[in-house]
Amino acid sequence: MASNVEIKARARELRALADRALSAGAAEAGVFRQEDTFFRCSSGRRKLRVVEGAGAELIAYQRPDEAGPKVSRYEVVPVADPVRMKAALSSACGVLGVVRKRRSLLLLGRTRIHLDEVEGLGGFVELEYVRERGEPHEQGRGTVQSLMNHLGIRQEDLVEGAYLDALLPGGPEPATG
Repeated sequence: MASNVEIKARARELRALADRALSAGAAEAGVFRQEDTFFRCSSGRRKLRVVEGAGAELIAYQRPDEAGPKVSRYEVVPVADPVRMKAALSSACGVLGVVRKRRSLLLLGRTRIHLDEVEGLGGFVELEYVRERGEPHEQGRGTVQSLMNHLGIRQEDLVEGAYLDALLPGGPEPATG
């Protein structure tokens, strides 16, 4: 499985975050509308991501629900027929929920910076440092922490779980920004 070190945080001013990322040398890589359908599974998370005008992929991942920089292990599989795949997985596993977002992607070295406007929740930033096979996790944690400091991401804004968790009944309070 591939892995990265990542964080997710509430963000009130996405444009200001983008400007700080660009000043650090990040490059804009596009803006995408995404719909993630999460399916029930016995471990980790499974979601079918459909990107408007750009295709679909099935993503299976495992990551601890904790606020700081954490390791996420994942597999991404391209999906040629997302309508049939969604129907098959819905029937076999059941749907937990759907997350819709507008994502601006910036790239800084091996770090993906996602500036997300999540329907029903508000603004968020995700930092994902893509690890090379065998690379120590601590290098990724250090890179993410350094970028958090540069972007002004505060510890109290860090989020533990997935966007879906906040959308489900009884989930954590959604962002206010």
